[in-house]
Amino acid sequence: MPTLDDTDRAILRLLRTDARMSNAALAAAVGLSPSACLRRLRLLEHRGVIRGYTVVLEEAPQRDGVVVIVQITLERQTDDHLRRFEAAVRRCPEVRECYLMTGIADYLLRVEARDAADYERLHKEALSRMPGVARIQSSFAIRSVIRG
Repeated sequence: MPTLDDTDRAILRLLRTDARMSNAALAAAVGLSPSACLRRLRLLEHRGVIRGYTVVLEEAPQRDGVVVIVQITLERQTDDHLRRFEAAVRRCPEVRECYLMTGIADYLLRVEARDAADYERLHKEALSRMPGVARIQSSFAIRSVIRG
């Protein structure tokens, strides 16, 4: 990541809390003129520090379904095994997030399903059939405490 100064970090901190904040309000909060603030914001975007803006929706599985945190261990950690697994997991719409990890498991997934039976189907028909999967450990979330 490019070097950031205190003002850049303040801009990022404020945008994480409210990405819809007006440039005038952002400028006032960080002590810059609106034009200087906009210039910094555009530079952060151009340098790839800010890659985009998004809307976080309260999705139905958060209200009516289940969230399952899944740890996946692969048979081998070669580039080919990692690449093939990652290609397969991208094709699985129930997998909302996937992280390559250090530690015991190779991947950590956040999966959303309608219910336990739906997750069982996903486990049998998709997750266990992904290339190179040696072990799957699943934990059902009780409730969301922080979500962003």
